[in-house]
Amino acid sequence: METKEKKGSGKRRVEGHVLSDKMDKTIVVRGITRIKHKMLGKYMVKRYKMVAHDQNNDAAKGDKVLLEEVLRPLSKTKRWVLKKIVEKAQ
Repeated sequence: METKEKKGSGKRRVEGHVLSDKMDKTIVVRGITRIKHKMLGKYMVKRYKMVAHDQNNDAAKGDKVLLEEVLRPLSKTKRWVLKKIVEKAQ
């Protein structure tokens, strides 16, 4: 019987900047992705917000953070968890 090893965790990871840290153990992060327009061929910036769980309230407004997707929702809007703070705001 063969066992298959998983390559990677299968969870999505996203980098973004913290927009708000006013809630307890929760942060709002803005993610940015670049997509190519089908007809025009130029690249456009698409922004989106994610609500993430911050267990120790470490992140502050303006920090660059790395988020990881959770297997099941933590609440009505929280689907991400703070993995690490990449860069602190000044």
